[in-house]
Amino acid sequence: MIKIAVLVSGSGSNLQALIDANLSGQIIGVISNKPGAYALERAKNAGIATAIIEHKQYPNREAFDDVMHQQLLDWDVDLVVLAGFMRILSAKFVKAWEGKMVNIHPSLLPQYKGMHTHQRVLNTGDVIHGCTVHYVTAELDAGQALTQGVMKVRVQDDAISLANRVHVLEHIIYPQAVEWICNGTLQHTSQGQVLYKGQPLVEPIQFCKL
Repeated sequence: MIKIAVLVSGSGSNLQALIDANLSGQIIGVISNKPGAYALERAKNAGIATAIIEHKQYPNREAFDDVMHQQLLDWDVDLVVLAGFMRILSAKFVKAWEGKMVNIHPSLLPQYKGMHTHQRVLNTGDVIHGCTVHYVTAELDAGQALTQGVMKVRVQDDAISLANRVHVLEHIIYPQAVEWICNGTLQHTSQGQVLYKGQPLVEPIQFCKL
């Protein structure tokens, strides 16, 4: 059984979606860089171990990441899931977990990497928006995309309504992607190739909510 750790900074709605999904893997720990994060309560309610590692207590990003890395090793983690973790990870940490760490981003990557994706979609006048689960690499939001949730932008949408609608999609596609990793449907090979059902994954698997 794949052992999963989830890294969080906030309320943990994606963590809750993962807990509720009854994955074939096991979430064995949740790490937060913020002691007040409600995600920690969600973990405790589900009987999941927690660790608070405050980034402010460390002189630099690398020192903070080293402590996180050691905690993951102590838990014997196979897969790291970023769920609203609001820290940029050091290249050393990302390299150590390459092919074993996933993130969800609120846009249809490779479009709109970085922040403020919903407003940028509105500013550009896009008619399609969504979210993407991807492997984490040293380059921001550039790892291979695994799954995407796709929806139409409505005339009445603003940045808040888009964010809320995309959140619904996140709670669908993130547990699905993680489950596919747990059961071997998605595999990251030692050569860095991603396979879906044994075949190279060329495009992310899309789920539509029109």
